[in-house]
Amino acid sequence: MFPSYQDIIQATSAETAKLRAEMPDTLKGFTAMAQAAGKPGVLDAKTKELIAMALSVSVRCDPCLGYHAKALVKLGCTREELVEMLAMAVYMGGGPSLMYAARASAAYDEFAAAKAGAGPAA
Repeated sequence: MFPSYQDIIQATSAETAKLRAEMPDTLKGFTAMAQAAGKPGVLDAKTKELIAMALSVSVRCDPCLGYHAKALVKLGCTREELVEMLAMAVYMGGGPSLMYAARASAAYDEFAAAKAGAGPAA
């Protein structure tokens, strides 16, 4: 059984909020970088989130999986789009990426189920 990605991002967000207060300049810079990378351009928001999820798989970041799965569900990413991207991530990263692709799949399913039921992660 995988961890609850809703719980992971809730706990991570709480800890990040503490860091935001303790190192505001660093977090302001990080937020500015995230906003600049995510702003509309040639690639749409969903494509950018799919890339972020692929990178999250490759670096094995559970909180990242949660944040990007939630964003992908919100952006209307289909399970088929997710699986196609995960296939590329596994191809490029081998067995370890396959293990995190399974986690990414679980995170997506958790947020999709919450959205469908209008639960806390919707």
